[in-house]
Amino acid sequence: MISGFKRRFHPFFIIGLTLMWVMLMAEFSWANFVGGFLVASAIVLFLPLPAMPIENISIRWGSLILLILNWFKDLAVASVKVAWLALRPADPPRTAIVQVPMRVQNDLVLSFATMLYNLQPGGTVTDIDIANRMWTIHLLDADDDEHLRREIQNVADLEATLIHTFERS
Repeated sequence: MISGFKRRFHPFFIIGLTLMWVMLMAEFSWANFVGGFLVASAIVLFLPLPAMPIENISIRWGSLILLILNWFKDLAVASVKVAWLALRPADPPRTAIVQVPMRVQNDLVLSFATMLYNLQPGGTVTDIDIANRMWTIHLLDADDDEHLRREIQNVADLEATLIHTFERS
């Protein structure tokens, strides 16, 4: 029983939930603080989160910084492209649904990849086949084969960067 409690008790999580409770109440009082602490403790003890799949993960900090910088650069470029597609005096582009293989081994890294891809305009992961490591993605601009190849290459580049940043060989 004690080992289960130790595994479930995360003081920083309780502190964070307590602070969120106090902010949601929009007034700092001892009653709000104590109430938030009790709610946070109940959440942590009675609704435990599953263990994170962090085996075979190591963070390469230099690569992580480059990943973040490249992601923001890609975000700016994709935003300009989508804005141009919306504002240009032409018909809307042809869209496409394509399947792209993913080589990442860890489920956490796969979820990072999905999150990073979905947060950028122009494409969305619509389905993840975890067993076969396949993404089904919707592409906004698929007017020709070159656009498709470029987007698939962008996915492969993101995947390679995440593998280099997080996964051990």
